[in-house]
Amino acid sequence: MTARRLIIHGRVQGVFYRDWTVETARQLGLAGWVLNQTDGTVEAHVEGESAAVERMIAAMHEGPPRAEVERIDSSPVESERLDEFVRR
Repeated sequence: MTARRLIIHGRVQGVFYRDWTVETARQLGLAGWVLNQTDGTVEAHVEGESAAVERMIAAMHEGPPRAEVERIDSSPVESERLDEFVRR
């Protein structure tokens, strides 16, 4: 089990980034959450099998069609022992 806290920078609000993240994470069998921050970034907590987490992070660099991801800050965190992926 791997857990990562992600801060996604760029044009990631108002472009369905959170909805896309929920759908993609669920397809990969991951748990966690995603939310908009007041500074214009999107924050996410992603946990699950290491390979699936890495695939998710790679996909998040692209995001949905209208997103323009500049960078993703990633740090390891403790698992929150979640059983689904939700939008907050």
